[in-house]
This record gives sequence, C-alpha cells and structure tokens, in this order.
Amino acid sequence: MTAKRDPDVCVVTCALTGVLANRAQCPYLPYTPAEIGEEAKRAYDAGATVVHIHARNDDGSPTFSPATFAAIKGEVRARCPVLLNFSTGTIVDDVSEQCTTIRESRPEIAALNMGTMNYSKYSEKKKAFAFDMVFPNTYAKIGKLAEAMNAAGVKPELECFDVGHTHGVWPLVDMGLLRPPLQFSFVVNVLGGLPPSVESVQLQKRVALDVAPGSEWEVIGISRCQWRMLAVALVLGGNVRVGLEDNLYLPGGAAARSNGDLVEVAVRMVRDVGRRPATIDEARAILGIAGVS
Repeated sequence: MTAKRDPDVCVVTCALTGVLANRAQCPYLPYTPAEIGEEAKRAYDAGATVVHIHARNDDGSPTFSPATFAAIKGEVRARCPVLLNFSTGTIVDDVSEQCTTIRESRPEIAALNMGTMNYSKYSEKKKAFAFDMVFPNTYAKIGKLAEAMNAAGVKPELECFDVGHTHGVWPLVDMGLLRPPLQFSFVVNVLGGLPPSVESVQLQKRVALDVAPGSEWEVIGISRCQWRMLAVALVLGGNVRVGLEDNLYLPGGAAARSNGDLVEVAVRMVRDVGRRPATIDEARAILGIAGVS
C-alpha cells in the first residue's frame, strides 16, 4: 500500500550514464563502477532520491554483466542511500543476464521497456541518421523481466515511448504480472516515439491513469527539450528525471560538468513551482517500495 499522496512532493530521478553518449561528447560521463558511484553521490547531494543506471565496461562500451551491476551497487551504497533503478533494456531477446542482475542485486527499481519501436537519431545538418535501429520488446520478453522483478521484490518502472506502450500495459495488469499502483515513465523526443509537447504528456497521463488509477508517472525529456518537458511534468503533477543519459546541457546552453549540475536545476524548478523534492522515505512511500536493500 502506498501512503496518501502529497501532490506537492516530487520524486527527482537522475539517469547517470546511459549507453549511447560517450566522453567525446561529454568528458564527465561515468564509466566504471567507482565513477558511477561518485556521480550517484553528486546526484543525491543535489536532491535526487533515485538514480537510473546502465552498466558500462571500463572503456565505456555497454555491458549487462551481473557482476558489474553488483559492483556498481556496492560503490553507490558505500557513498549514499539513494534508491537504485537498474536498466534492463536490450535489443536482443535473451534477457537472462538482466534477470540474474535483478535476482542477485535486487535494486529497489528496475526499468521495464513496454513496447517495440523504431529507435533512431537524425542529423538535420548531415541529412543522415546518426543511428537507426528497431528496439524490440515483445510481451514474452516483457513478461520474463516482470516475473523476475516480482520474484525479487523489485518495483518495475514502465518506460513508455509512445501511447501504445502505455495502453498496452493493461493485459499485463489483467494477467497479474504488473500490480497497481504502477510507476510510469513517459519518454519524449526519441525519434520513433512521442513528440515533446504538452499534449503528448496529457494524453499519456490520461491513458496511464485509465489503465491503472492511482499510479505514479514521470516525464523523461531527451536532449534540448528536457527543461521544457520537466516544466510540463511539474505543472501537471508528475515526477521528473534528468541526467547525462538524457541531456548534456544546462538550460542556458552550457555543458553540464556532472549529473549533480543537472539535478540542481531540476530541484530549483521543483521549488520554483511551489513543490518540493521527495526525501528517500517519501520516495519509497510514493513509489510503493518497501524494505531496505
């Protein structure tokens, strides 16, 4: 059971590193478990209560190694009590490593991508695609991950890049694989998904709450739209996410030098609209996370 929701409280999440950006684009991206631990501490000190984490090898390439995720958890826990959200996203169907990580590391939250989509980035300057792929997430794949999360007591964070992803949650609720209240993330400005607009977020919110009344939701704005989309989320009563995975720049155009820089702006925006960032205990209650990991 979740505690009665105070609408003025906002859960601030920070996505620390991702898998696509590299140090040629931002020299402050963390790669190693220790570096990710340091960035988690900076985000926590700035006011984030959740950190979303992808694992990387020391050279920056992505890894799904359960041992690396375990090392990351150890480095974060040595520095701060921030809530952990581990990525499970992969373009392959085999999610055995992700399921092992969920069972062994037991983060408070794990991301669960809710549908298949074109996942691309286009350069207007070059008139070409920087990358162009399909991100496949069948119900069978989603179900395997959901079952692992349920067995480990890990809260699924439902990443929805389009309204079909959000509406498509209902069969999993009907089957009992997803148990309301749910935690939705509305990702905007990925080519192949939702455009970054007020109307997109309003539609997503309405559909999500129709599927699972009383659920929590946040907005994830990718690239330059991030700050405008955070403002939309804050006005409409949602939670917010920032971080070097999503956007490398501060509102004025200067490059961020850490995840903490981005969280500081987000926290200021939360307070400027008359809300306040959640504490760790409040975030646990709001998101329906029990126990201590």
